[in-house]
Amino acid sequence: MTAPASRFAIGATDFELDGRPVRILSGALHYFRIHPDLWADRIHKARLMGLNTIETYVAWNAHEPARGEWRADGGLDLGRFLDLVAAEGMHAIVRPGPYICAEWDNGGLPAWLFRTSDVGVRRAEPQYLDAVGEYLQQVYGIVAPRQIDVGGPVVLVQIENEYGAYGSDKDYLAELVRNTRDAGITVPLTTIDQPTPGMLADGSLPGLHLTGSFGSRAVERLGTLREFQPTGPLMCMEFWCGWFDDWGTQHHTTPGESSAAELDALLAAGASVNVYMFHGGTNFGLTSGANDKGRYAAITTSYDYDAPLDESGHPTEKFWMFREVIARYFPVPEEEPGTRPTAPARTTPLLPGPSLLDVADGVGEAVSLDRLATFDELGFSDGYVLFTTSLDGGSDPARLVIGEEVRDRAWVLLNGQPVGVLARDSHERAIMLPSGSGELAILVENQGRVNYGTRIGEHKGLIGGVAVNGIDVGTWTARAVNLDRIPGLATERSAPSAGPSLASASFELDEPADLFLDTLHWGKGLVWVNGFLLGRYWRRGPQRTLYVPAPVTRAGWNDVAVLELESSADPVLRLVPAPGLGHTEI
Repeated sequence: MTAPASRFAIGATDFELDGRPVRILSGALHYFRIHPDLWADRIHKARLMGLNTIETYVAWNAHEPARGEWRADGGLDLGRFLDLVAAEGMHAIVRPGPYICAEWDNGGLPAWLFRTSDVGVRRAEPQYLDAVGEYLQQVYGIVAPRQIDVGGPVVLVQIENEYGAYGSDKDYLAELVRNTRDAGITVPLTTIDQPTPGMLADGSLPGLHLTGSFGSRAVERLGTLREFQPTGPLMCMEFWCGWFDDWGTQHHTTPGESSAAELDALLAAGASVNVYMFHGGTNFGLTSGANDKGRYAAITTSYDYDAPLDESGHPTEKFWMFREVIARYFPVPEEEPGTRPTAPARTTPLLPGPSLLDVADGVGEAVSLDRLATFDELGFSDGYVLFTTSLDGGSDPARLVIGEEVRDRAWVLLNGQPVGVLARDSHERAIMLPSGSGELAILVENQGRVNYGTRIGEHKGLIGGVAVNGIDVGTWTARAVNLDRIPGLATERSAPSAGPSLASASFELDEPADLFLDTLHWGKGLVWVNGFLLGRYWRRGPQRTLYVPAPVTRAGWNDVAVLELESSADPVLRLVPAPGLGHTEI
């Protein structure tokens, strides 16, 4: 049942619900980073912290991985997520982008957008606007009937995302507004930018309510926002209470005391707030993004974010600190969430399966090339592509060089034996082969598309081709690795092999449970539990465990498949009692 229709509006000084001043106390939950069977639990715990609203982005590339192939089922059922928010008696804020950043692959923009060289993203370019219009029609078909003025939970919808940090195309913003209103969105529309005069000016339009993004110096930044926007409610739409991690650095944490003090300052100033993140969740599968500001940095599988609710959905010290601050200004429920239970611990051998090269015909269809193509030219968006060719250049060592750049990591094998790795984050593009003859294989990994800045949308693969001893290698066979096939192939028994290979294991549970899979002694690769792709692991850290949501598990035997791309120091599957997200200092 829907609730009675209400009117939510921007007043002279406050948000107004049916004419009465109201404050938004929101927390960010990304439905696409949480197993759908756990949505209700995470929403409920947000209310227990004292929040009255749930905010979410919408990830375009997850919903439409290929143009015209729209998905809104299972873990992408935005309508069900919003209905659960309403069932908890809470409001909702929807931020559909189309660009979301969010440390999500390509900032949420579909890779297929960029396969046309002259498309102009995030500006008023006809091809882009045509695709965006189709996307927004789909999203608003879900959101419009769930607005507060028809008895639903949605009170605000955001236009673009931190656009002032990227561009200033007012025609583009106006077209997004037109699409939004034409699709039946009647609630107030907002923008978000870091509170500097330049960004606020570039990222806004008359008629859109401006909000800020920051995690410190709250009073000062609210002051800047007020100077630029003299009337209406003040709101920090992204109150950064933590931060994300990338492979090879530390696990980022923010002192709870300082975050709580900033939240107190926000509420004392009369502002509304959206805690980013209330619960970060997980970049399951291959969904994590990357940054590149001179060094490519891929985001970890965990999106714990040092948030009030940890990756497995349990309160942290920050939860209780924030709850205490909110209770100074608003009533909070008497009910309190429980602490995280100790997870089941198990140890079992990881049994070797075939090498990836041995099952190459089973993991992907072969495509013959007369020149080396990028992933995108082949129509592939993510994951891995295996390129193979024959060399006939004599027995002497030979120099292999990538023309421009490796995007993002390449394992080089000759006659089935590993030669070495070329890594984008080390700016590597040359390697010596032991011989100029033999069967050359290069397995290339897309480690995540850049989600912020000028490198959004770049193509993946071996950019600029491959030359051996200065001669371009033209003829190749390419196979995109179909990851759905890996769990079935991993159970084939084989002697341990060098190079990328498969492995499997099984463990028994009395009942479904949250688990933490220890990858400390493994190399680099992917893990599936009962066919569900958890995501990437890497010895580089900081992340040392992968979170396994309870709904993925079952009573009785559970099956694990592993694609190990390098080498394991200890081929054992270990389930440990608690998460390990790594060191917090460097």
